[in-house]
Amino acid sequence: MAEELALVVGLGNPGPAYAGNRHNVGFMVLDELVGRIGGKFKAHKGGAEVLEGRLAGRRVVLAKPRAFMNLSGGPVAGTARFYKVQPASLVVVHDELDIDFGAVRLKLGGGEGGHNGLRSISKSVGTRDYYRVRVGIGRPPGRMDPADYVLRDFSSVERKELPFVLDRCADAVESLLTDGLEVAQNKFHPLS
Repeated sequence: MAEELALVVGLGNPGPAYAGNRHNVGFMVLDELVGRIGGKFKAHKGGAEVLEGRLAGRRVVLAKPRAFMNLSGGPVAGTARFYKVQPASLVVVHDELDIDFGAVRLKLGGGEGGHNGLRSISKSVGTRDYYRVRVGIGRPPGRMDPADYVLRDFSSVERKELPFVLDRCADAVESLLTDGLEVAQNKFHPLS
């Protein structure tokens, strides 16, 4: 990634009713990053809660859209425009059903895999070519509808592991910002 300002967006749904949901793991990772920077989120006219600071030596804006997940694109595009951040310096942290709970995967571009938050962002910023930090939440058990699964809180067993998962995901964001995609992938993706 170039040395310019990076916009790191965590996806989730606003409000306390959704705070512990699997779908909100992007917000949770951003809260971990805020703890590393120091400070707190402030409302921004772009439609997101933002915090400007330095993370791993890089100038960053952390952002949590104030819209529901499926409408994340407007606030992300508005915040990117305000800070003059190009898609090549946009990092989106989101939940991923197709990755085991606790695993983290990084990629640039690609499809949205049925993730409506990503679809909204791609449409609003005009490209799929932005970085993604994909936080594994696993598949729903049995025949549970994935839409119901993502809107449920993590299980008690998962909640015990969650602080470690969030810490690792925050580390992956920092590595992506400082080392670039390939080095970060080599650090955080398991050998296959």
